Amino acid sequence: MAQDPVRLRRRINKLNGLVKLLQKLGISFSEMHILTVPGRRTGELRTVPLSVLPIAGERYVFQAYGKSAWVANVRAASTVTLSRGRRSSVVRMVELPVAERRTLLRDHVAHGPARLDEWFVKTGLVAEATPAALAEAAERIAVFRIEPA
Repeated sequence: MAQDPVRLRRRINKLNGLVKLLQKLGISFSEMHILTVPGRRTGELRTVPLSVLPIAGERYVFQAYGKSAWVANVRAASTVTLSRGRRSSVVRMVELPVAERRTLLRDHVAHGPARLDEWFVKTGLVAEATPAALAEAAERIAVFRIEPA
């Protein structure tokens, strides 16, 4: 069941601040990276922590909230910066078509160790964490493949 979106968002924003601080200090954990991308309207650099998931030799980022500003900013940018600890790299993030998203969501995310499927339920993107429900949500969940710039 989806949590109250306002309360969840506030908690996540606090956690994001902590993750960004730890990353600046050179402390990284899990698959967390910091995405830095110019804002699509202002051009000001925006940062947000993201989980980068390795699947079948490629690296992917999944939208975890219904309306994520970083998704719109990445769509507008030609390149972005991904940082982990004190290491940064400029990359391209290529949005996958719905058919490819559907396959990734059904076959990999539903069975992956990151429990991203449960997170999609918490944020209200899917009603249940089943492969079929994840595949049906492919039109609402942006998925980006990370490629060298």
